[in-house]
Formats: sequence, structure tokens, C-alpha cells
Amino acid sequence: QVQVAESGGGLVQPGGSLRLSCATSGDTDSIIAMGWYRQAPGGNRREMVATIGSGLPTVYADFVKGRFTISRDNAKNSAYLQMNSLEPEDTAVYFCNAETIRYGTRSPYWGQGTQVTVSS
Repeated sequence: QVQVAESGGGLVQPGGSLRLSCATSGDTDSIIAMGWYRQAPGGNRREMVATIGSGLPTVYADFVKGRFTISRDNAKNSAYLQMNSLEPEDTAVYFCNAETIRYGTRSPYWGQGTQVTVSS
């Protein structure tokens, strides 16, 4: 199993920046990709923000518009999301996902989420 923990959320003014961090532990050798997802207030659906994986293309949601950058540090078993030019519409709980494969079985692991609030 893999444990996932996000950090770095908070309150920021429109146009500001935040850097989210995602730390993993446990069976980290089984991780094939990591990603960031978000769930807006009152929403019941998580939408993909960005994903990154070894040998896989980095994917961004259209609404990122070049404002966000996902990165991964394999040595630290961590992933990051640099968010610039934040807009009120970016307010959401941001979740980190670790996609794993072990013995031919794929399993996703999620953190508890970190709140990002963009408001003046």
C-alpha cells in the first residue's frame, strides 16, 4: 500500500501563487504515475488538474492554461503543483493521486486533500 499526504494549501489573493506538495510512503516502488485533482465547493466530482508519470506524457486540464506546472521528485517520492495566476474559480480541495501497479493489478491511492481558497 501507499500513503499519500498533501500540503501547501491556503488562502491566496487572485493573481497569487501557491505550491502544493504531495509526499508518498510505503510501497513507493509501485507508483507509475502521480496526479493532482480538485473538487470545487459543493461539487461531488473530482476533476483532473495534471498528471505525470515515468515514460508517460504530462497532461494538463484545459483550464490550467499554462498557469500550473506539475513536477515529480522520484528521489523524494514526491510530486508538486506550482500554481500561478490563481483565480477565484481555482478554489477547491486539491487531492493528490498515486497510481500504482503491483503483480499486474493497478490501484489508485488518494490523500485527504488540501484546501485552496482564492479570494480577495
